[in-house]
Order: sequence, then structure tokens, then C-alpha cells
Amino acid sequence: MRTTIDSLLSWFRTLPASRRTLLILIAFCMGGLALSWIARPTISTGRGGFPGTSSFTPIPPGNQPDAELKAQWERIKQSRKAVNPATTAVGGNAIGPDTDESGYATPIIAHAAELAVATKEFAHSRSTLEEILERHHGYAAKLRMVGQPAASTLTATLRVPSSEFASAVTDLKTLGNVEREEQTADEITQQRADLEARLVNAQNTLGRLQGILAKGGKIHNLLEVQRQLANVSAEVARLEAERASTEHRVIFAQVLLSLREEVKQPAESLTAEFRAAAMAGLSDALRAACPLSYSL
Repeated sequence: MRTTIDSLLSWFRTLPASRRTLLILIAFCMGGLALSWIARPTISTGRGGFPGTSSFTPIPPGNQPDAELKAQWERIKQSRKAVNPATTAVGGNAIGPDTDESGYATPIIAHAAELAVATKEFAHSRSTLEEILERHHGYAAKLRMVGQPAASTLTATLRVPSSEFASAVTDLKTLGNVEREEQTADEITQQRADLEARLVNAQNTLGRLQGILAKGGKIHNLLEVQRQLANVSAEVARLEAERASTEHRVIFAQVLLSLREEVKQPAESLTAEFRAAAMAGLSDALRAACPLSYSL
């Protein structure tokens, strides 16, 4: 081995300087290629020749794109639930649009009716009205009764649960002769959705302002934040009151009832009828005698 190396060195010295320089460059290039091949990353192949586990550094869990996308999707679903009126209920009765078997949302409807009834037995109809309200779990939001010798009248604003609306109106018609009837069904689905969206936005703004105020800062900035916080708080209170009023309209239907008493005119006596007939006959006789006197 040593003899071979010595012979190669002797042969290398006998070469011209240009060739020796070229051979040195070639040797450096070959050495670099050999080192790069040895230091290459090893990738194990899985089943079917596809790469398995690589030597790349994994992405930290906090920066994974899938985790961020999942978090954004959860926030979108939560915001949809907040805007969806089906999530709100009062007194255990959900007033939001429910879905039927076909998957379509049931609209939110506020029912109302107006009735004008005439009765010959006013006192009995008045007591029957209280029984109807008790039977259908309703109440009189406003009631005004005027008793007169000629005829008594009653006007009332009644509230009954929406589930009892149709049967309550049917029972109210039995109080007497129905002179006028009107029913309305006001769909407020879109109105309720818009109200919920505005309320959610106002609540989010209120939370951000409260966070800014808690961090502190310059005096004039804090005063401006307090002013905006007062305005947004008032807006949130107004929207919550409007939502409560809308919920009440849907849960309790309104019935405007007008009840009047029918009074029979007293029958004239036989003497009064004879007197009226005599007066009518005398009047006719006088009218017939007047032309004769003028002709004479």
C-alpha cells in the first residue's frame, strides 16, 4: 500500500503544474460531493414506497393551522347561536323558530284579535268573561266598564297564551252576538333576528370598552371611554327591553274586546196606544178641514 502511494506521489510530481492544479480541484469537488451525500437527511419510507416519518421539526401546537381554523369555526357557530332567536326562552317557553321534520324553520308570529259583542245579559256575560280568562290562563291587561241606565258597556285588553288563542277567541264569541271580528298574525322572524344581532354587537362593544377601562391609561382617554361606555350601556338596556317586549307579544296574544248591553225598549200600554191613535185622527181631521174653510 505504501509503495502504491509513493509511486502515485512520484507520478504526481512529474506532471506539469497546470495538470497538478486541475487534479487538486477535481479532488476537492469529489470530496465535497461525498460529504454532502453522507450528510443528507434520512427519510424512512412507509408502505408502498411513500415517505413515512421525516426529520423535519414539527409545528408547535399553538401555531397549527388546523387548530386555528377549528377555533374560528367554533367562534362562528357560537355567534350564530347568539343571533338565532331559537335560543331565547321566557318562562320555559321557547319563542325562537323551531324546525319541523322537513328542516324548515317555523316563523315567529304574534297573534292579535279584535271583537265587538252585544249581549242582553250584561252581568252574566261579565262573570263569564272572568271564567274564560281563568280557563285559558289569561288576564286583563286593561279593563274599563261604564254602567248606564240605558245600556252598560265594557272595553278590555286581554292577554292569553298563544297556544290558547284560538280556543279563547271561540269562547269569547259565546258572550253574545258578534258584531265585528278581526284577527291578525304578524310575523316578526326577521325583526327578531335583526334585534338579536344588534344586541350581540352592543354587548361585544360593551365588553371591549370595559376591558379598555380596566387597563387604565391617560385621563382624557379614560373619560372618553367612560362616555362611550355609558352610551353603549344605555343601548344594551334599550335593546334588552325591546327584546322582552317582543317575547311578550309572541308568548301572549292580545285580544281587544268590546262588550255592550242590548236594552229592550219598554212596550207601550193600551191606553197610550188609544191616545196616540186619537191624536193622529184629530190631526188628520184638522188638516182636512183647513182647505174647506179657505174655499168658503
